[in-house]
Amino acid sequence: MQKMAPSITTDLSTKKKELLSTVMQRTSEWIFSQEVPSDVTVIAGGTSFCLHKFPLVSKCGYLKKLLSESADSAVPIIEIPNIPGGAEAFELAEKFCYGINFEIGTENIAMLRCAAEYLEMTEEYAVGNLVGRTEAYLDEVALKTLSGAVSILHSAESFLEIAEKVKLVNRCIDMIAYFACKDSLISSSGVEESCVSHQKPLVDLFSEDLVVLRIDLLHRVLIAMMARGFKQEAICPALMLYAHKSLRGLELVGRGRKKMDPKQEYEKRHVVETIVSLLPKEKNVILPVSFLSMLLRAALYLKTTVSCRLDLEKRISLQLSQASLDDLLIPSYAITGHTLFDVDTVQRIMMSYLQYFMEGHSSGFDHDREFVSSPPPSDMERIVKLMENFLAEIASDRNLSVSKFVSLAELIPEQARITEDGMYRAIDIYLKAHPDLNDTERKKLCSLVDWQKLSREACAHAAQNERLPVQSIVQVLYFEHQRLREVVESSLMSSNEVPALPPIVTQQHLEHLAALSDELPVLKRENQDLKQELLKAQILLKEMEKSAADKSSVSTPLGTGRRPSIGDKPPMPIKSFMSTVSRKLGKLYPLIRIEGVGSVNTKVRNRPIRDRRHSIS
Repeated sequence: MQKMAPSITTDLSTKKKELLSTVMQRTSEWIFSQEVPSDVTVIAGGTSFCLHKFPLVSKCGYLKKLLSESADSAVPIIEIPNIPGGAEAFELAEKFCYGINFEIGTENIAMLRCAAEYLEMTEEYAVGNLVGRTEAYLDEVALKTLSGAVSILHSAESFLEIAEKVKLVNRCIDMIAYFACKDSLISSSGVEESCVSHQKPLVDLFSEDLVVLRIDLLHRVLIAMMARGFKQEAICPALMLYAHKSLRGLELVGRGRKKMDPKQEYEKRHVVETIVSLLPKEKNVILPVSFLSMLLRAALYLKTTVSCRLDLEKRISLQLSQASLDDLLIPSYAITGHTLFDVDTVQRIMMSYLQYFMEGHSSGFDHDREFVSSPPPSDMERIVKLMENFLAEIASDRNLSVSKFVSLAELIPEQARITEDGMYRAIDIYLKAHPDLNDTERKKLCSLVDWQKLSREACAHAAQNERLPVQSIVQVLYFEHQRLREVVESSLMSSNEVPALPPIVTQQHLEHLAALSDELPVLKRENQDLKQELLKAQILLKEMEKSAADKSSVSTPLGTGRRPSIGDKPPMPIKSFMSTVSRKLGKLYPLIRIEGVGSVNTKVRNRPIRDRRHSIS
């Protein structure tokens, strides 16, 4: 009998509370129906409520304490400025105190639960009080679906402190992680499933639900998901969608920076840094370079931490072969006069790529993370073409200095450049956009080009390019002469070995070879003339250099001290000389067509059409 005494006492206490609650509810309904004058004024969230003491103190411990302290006033005024949810939440709470029915849903359950906790509407003051009712709804209805858990977590962002106190945030995060990982990702036993088959539901999941969350809550959700076995690489679609949504409206083009609210700028900076920290570090995880470039532009614009920017630069460098020209055209956000595009960032990306390429083994972001493989050598040709196009794009910038252009161009490996046409095109654009360069600067630029590796069309353009130094033009002509001599020699050898011709050679082809052999003595004489012209050009160049040195040291009157030329003829102008050499080179072009023997007409030798692909004039 003694053991049953506490149980009987508890039952009596519960029945007593239930009876008291029923009496109070009926009294509250009677007060409301009889329109009894109010005896207390409550100001919550800037809104005044004229209420009655009895219904409030019967269920609200917080108001009961405040009313007991102001018992002397006839109609006391109570202010509740910090109630979660403001006036809307207090209105629902006072309706609950008066016994008025209202609808509870996932939109207001978080607000009601936090307001009930703030007003101390617990079972201590009434059976079935607001705290108990909201907890029952959360457990039985709201947290049973993914969308419900996300909606509650999103609505709790406005009063996160008290939501953390009642453990509402942790419960929502756990349920979201549970539903996200259920039947779609790695189980706790370590059995792997295909990520491809679950990619579409994952994209739908985050596009419709989780992208509405604040970045700090999303971070906690993703950490909870990975703790349950969610692959880090599988969250990439979610991060990409969230980044596009959060950074929408951020001006990432143009040099003029619009003034942004400091709070908004801080939030967006936090978004970028958090997303970068969540990017997977596993080996062989491929992210779109356009997405990484977008994050890098935002990081530079918002001035994130140096580690954040370097992380993005390293990621782009490891996938540089997949980048496009637009991915590298990152605007420069410097306020004072700098280049139009951020050349320093691209230079660091290229240096990082070369570092991984030269090492030839696996490298990583740090020793505590998964390692990332260095790029394969087969990608070097695509990257060389990409960097040459980038140089050509930035060459027209008047603020781009020679030293910066040269330092970036020198990073492009010379042995990986099959042809020098791209480098020559970029330098030609730079020379045209910067006409005030001195001879030393122009020579420094032209030293980047291996003139021997120019195509025939580029050689024809360079031989007539007045923007190039004379020394560079002479080199072009010299290498073109060597190339033509090799063609002549190969044609002579092939013409002497008639039996070795392939079976498809016809009588017409043999007649064509015979006609070419008749022209060989003439072509040899022209080659000798070309050698003499080149020798004259070298002598003329030395005389011009000597004349320039004499003029800089001593100024002499016109006609005094000048040695007359042989035959009293003036020296050949350099421009007319170049034209003569170019014409002689043009006469030799038919020899090159010997490669396609069957398609050459021996009677007519047309001059090659000038290809303007390399010209910017």
